[in-house]
Amino acid sequence: MSDEDDLDLKTLDDDELTAQMHDDLYDGLKEEIEEGVNILLGRGWTPYEVLTKALVEGMRIVGIDFRDGILFVPEVLLAANAMKGGMFILRPLLVETGAPQVGSMVIGTVKGDIHDIGKNLVSMMMEGAGFEVVDLGINNPVENYIGAIEEHKPDILGMSALLTTTMPYMKVVIEALKEKGVRDDYVVLVGGAPLNEAFADAIGADAYCRDAAMAVETAKDFMARKHNQMGAA
Repeated sequence: MSDEDDLDLKTLDDDELTAQMHDDLYDGLKEEIEEGVNILLGRGWTPYEVLTKALVEGMRIVGIDFRDGILFVPEVLLAANAMKGGMFILRPLLVETGAPQVGSMVIGTVKGDIHDIGKNLVSMMMEGAGFEVVDLGINNPVENYIGAIEEHKPDILGMSALLTTTMPYMKVVIEALKEKGVRDDYVVLVGGAPLNEAFADAIGADAYCRDAAMAVETAKDFMARKHNQMGAA
């Protein structure tokens, strides 16, 4: 590994550096990612280019291998943490430059449930895919969801539950959206170990997401459809 340790990222050309950053993300190397982001910015890359070509593409590879059972939750959390290091540098720059967001999401674990590893993974992977994410944390009553969507006007509402006893609360939130007449304004994605597609259909959600990689793919599909509809209008 000594060769790897001695690798000077500054000596790599742009293509080599982005490929190395994909590897470093995969390996969860936060400091290397932060250094790579700063080098690319120093070479005149826009924050959005760094985000999409170096970070989002790297996390896409992580997501595929997670979906296919090659990587597991601990490794993905490390990759996501490395991604966060890069995002910490890029986020204020992206805000300044008004870079296009893929979309936005409010996500939280429902009332009575304090499980959050799956939700955290979805949040990180969604950020890694270029979404703006507002994470409400755990044990959220319906008021938290309603308040957050009124404040942030997201494209997507994500709800997570890991207990069979808390699953039905997702329906409570969806019914509250219907009562307010705003259900159709948001894509509602649900996930968690005890859920399945039949349950998602029964409570009126738009989709059930088996895991974080699936959540990202599903969210991107919905956003692409939305853009197509807007383009056609």
